[in-house]
Amino acid sequence: MRELTFVARDTVEWREVPDPRPRSGAEAIVAPVAATSCDVDTAILAGHGFVEPPFALGHECVARVVETGDDVASVAPGDLVVVPWSISCGACDHCRSGLTAHCTAVPHMAMYGAPIGGTWGGLFSDLVRVPYADAMLVPLPAGLDPVTMASASDNWSLSWRLVAPHLRNRPGARVLVVARGSIGLYVVDIARALGASTVLYVDPDPGHRELARGFGAATAETLEPVRHGFDIAVEATGRVDQLALAVRSLAPEGVCESAGNHFRPGELPLLDMYLTGVTLRIARDNVRAHIPDALALAGSGEVDPARVVSHVLDWEQLPEALPEKHLKPVFVRGTV
Repeated sequence: MRELTFVARDTVEWREVPDPRPRSGAEAIVAPVAATSCDVDTAILAGHGFVEPPFALGHECVARVVETGDDVASVAPGDLVVVPWSISCGACDHCRSGLTAHCTAVPHMAMYGAPIGGTWGGLFSDLVRVPYADAMLVPLPAGLDPVTMASASDNWSLSWRLVAPHLRNRPGARVLVVARGSIGLYVVDIARALGASTVLYVDPDPGHRELARGFGAATAETLEPVRHGFDIAVEATGRVDQLALAVRSLAPEGVCESAGNHFRPGELPLLDMYLTGVTLRIARDNVRAHIPDALALAGSGEVDPARVVSHVLDWEQLPEALPEKHLKPVFVRGTV
């Protein structure tokens, strides 16, 4: 089979590797049918990652189940499923408490799309082995479009987690979103749907700002800190200077969620944060725990994640099209 491999800055290519096979009765083989790039893939392709190439790329997809082991009970060949980005067993203490990105049954940081925590391949591959099929795979609910939900493996479900629990605890909160890609736009859509009183979206890209206005947000090209302006801030730029601006704009006891991969160092205004009483969370997402809630919201009719999909492209275009600077391209194989 082929797997798409990151080989150098802005360069990916198909490479032939052996077909994966189930190694136990608990495993499944799936074939991605709609796969998309994560916002962090843009940084990796630009050469800002911390892992040297070559390695298989891709960690967001909806796939069709091809083969299951004898012990798999939750999915069957032919089913459409969301494949979470991180590897998790579902049975260890961390997984049972929802910390699926920290599963103790596999090496630390085990994931698709980067050779950290082992080599699991990438979801831009013809076939993928899923080691804990019942724990990991989430059937795609009827009526949800695989193209729209290609990002449920990570960015869509992450975006739900960044803002939905906080709005549940702070109804009508004022939300600031500082972003550069799809995560921020998903957050805007979710925040407005779940009752945020104000949403300000900050992004230098005029096309992104236009999308955000369509979701009901106010927009700005750059951010000037607004002291005590927001109850919740979401930073998804990967830039520490933008994270610093976001935390400076929080109201007392405000919450900032950082979804950026900060490959470059920087400084935060720790004294300001102390005086304001800021809660800051920077984390890899425990996505499997809240994929069902994120899918339920997607199916509610209250949000429209399809508007963030910028391009629908053929699977065979991956080597040429993935390095291009698209907002949220989805690569489709066969009939979905």
